[in-house]
Amino acid sequence: MSAAVLKTMFPASLPKGAVKTQAKRLGYLFAIALSLSAVAQSAHADPKYAGIVVDAKSGKVLYGEDPDGLRYPASLTKMMTLYLTFEALEAGRFSLDSKVPVSANAAKEPPSKLGVRAGGSVTVDQAIRALVTRSANDIATALGEYVGGSEPRFAQMMTNKARALGMTRTTYRNAHGLPNTAQMTTARDQARLGMALRQHFPQYYPYFGIRSFQFGKQVIGNHNRLVGSVKGVDGIKTGYTRAAGSNLATSAELDGRSIVAVVLGGRSSAARDATMRKLVAEYLPKATRGGRSNLIAQTAPSAPATPVPRMPSVTAETSESREVAALDLPNSGPLPDGRYEQREPRPTAPLAVPKIAAASAYAGESAQSRTATQALAAITPPASVPKREAAAAKRDLPSEPVDRVTTASTRTAASAMSGWVIQIGVSPSEKMALDLLHNAQDKGGKVLRSAKPFAVAFNSNGQQIYRARFGGFDDQKTAVNACNALKKSGVSCWAAMQ
Repeated sequence: MSAAVLKTMFPASLPKGAVKTQAKRLGYLFAIALSLSAVAQSAHADPKYAGIVVDAKSGKVLYGEDPDGLRYPASLTKMMTLYLTFEALEAGRFSLDSKVPVSANAAKEPPSKLGVRAGGSVTVDQAIRALVTRSANDIATALGEYVGGSEPRFAQMMTNKARALGMTRTTYRNAHGLPNTAQMTTARDQARLGMALRQHFPQYYPYFGIRSFQFGKQVIGNHNRLVGSVKGVDGIKTGYTRAAGSNLATSAELDGRSIVAVVLGGRSSAARDATMRKLVAEYLPKATRGGRSNLIAQTAPSAPATPVPRMPSVTAETSESREVAALDLPNSGPLPDGRYEQREPRPTAPLAVPKIAAASAYAGESAQSRTATQALAAITPPASVPKREAAAAKRDLPSEPVDRVTTASTRTAASAMSGWVIQIGVSPSEKMALDLLHNAQDKGGKVLRSAKPFAVAFNSNGQQIYRARFGGFDDQKTAVNACNALKKSGVSCWAAMQ
């Protein structure tokens, strides 16, 4: 300290030694105060943060910071709402065109909301888009009531499904993520859910990649600003509450590598997004290209509390189970307490993207757009048992007459359908089936150079479904070898005689 400063702090009558002693003590106290202040500021700056990055093919945790600490999920809750919706769609309980009634209870939910009045309705397709883009609380409640009979019963279905998926520390009390102190989760559990959404519902997962949604005169932009701006990112969901902070679950796939990352408790949406960008950039290149695509066990569909009109099933593979990955660490711990309010920040400008609705070709479609809609097929039969592959595919071959065949090339439909074929998935729209084929072509390389991609449309009791297939294989060995090569690239498939 300078002499001038000392003179202002100590009387001139003090002995010189006393002044120096006092100054030294003051210096120590000042340093301690600064240190405590820095610690306090650091703790206050990010007290809720938790994060994890998981290799989606091996289940290995590439990064973790308090991954099992309990946090409020906020609107990440809607990921489970959509999981149960996709499950009911796949089971054929209703279709994308089915009407979801909006009750008075749903209509009165606070923002973010779509604003449909009590007594109105939206289609299931519109409801899904509203949750993905605006994170609409009113529509989340409406979906919960529609799928579960009532929102409390739906919340119980959500919690039961969480346990079945290995999300041992997650509890749900509502369909939207609005205030409830018992509604808790962890970064690890949300990573499991993100992986399950992608692996179990490849035909519906592309919804998470849409960048805008037109509802009436509204053009609603996606809150997830990483979709379309970070290479490889194809979803999943944002969330925000005052107590939870800014949350984000993200899936990214590039060059045969795939990760799911979760950030909870960000100080702001901008800080959260910046953290996620760094995590994707650092850890996606470290993910393995090998491994399996099905790490999270798929369980039997959750039983609804109240029956809804049954529609024909979209696929026959819903009861198939998958091996559960441990994801490195167990989950345990107490529940914290607290209340919070939700007000999801809105993007400054809506982003445009083509709808998921049917399209017949890839002309003019960008690589980034294809990345946003790529998905894996749901079943992976053992590579070492070709006969079981053929049997599985034959079970999937329908007895209904073919409505039409759409090829992704100039070859004729008749030649595409003859001989041995490889099936990589089933989708509810023509474009989504073609997207699966194009994604497989990108990954398969020379293996599929002479293959003939085509989408087979079938009318099953009034509902149109599309099987994504490659044809043109000379014999069983060629088809099985091509399928095995695709599996090594992360694409599930099976071969059969057409």
